[in-house]
Amino acid sequence: MSKTTFDRPIYLKEGKHLVREIESIDDAIDFLYEWPEDRRDAIYETTLSTCLMAYDGLKPIKVARDAMRAFGVKKGILEKAPAVQPWMIKQGSGGLVTA
Repeated sequence: MSKTTFDRPIYLKEGKHLVREIESIDDAIDFLYEWPEDRRDAIYETTLSTCLMAYDGLKPIKVARDAMRAFGVKKGILEKAPAVQPWMIKQGSGGLVTA
């Protein structure tokens, strides 16, 4: 695990049918930079600032993850972690299924 990787990913809606997995501060910053300019507000600025400070080592990684999660909640784009899909399961030896 990288020093900028979250302990658990966050899932945020991106458009009507897409969900983006945010696994690290890099992912979070990319997501925020892509956020439409006309929808940027104080919540956006605070979240971006927090993520940039964590990237620079001035705040803990957990604080950046919490800020992104709160951003998702406030903007109504936070998604639950997706369930395991059948195509994600690898068949083990002897016919046993392992995840």
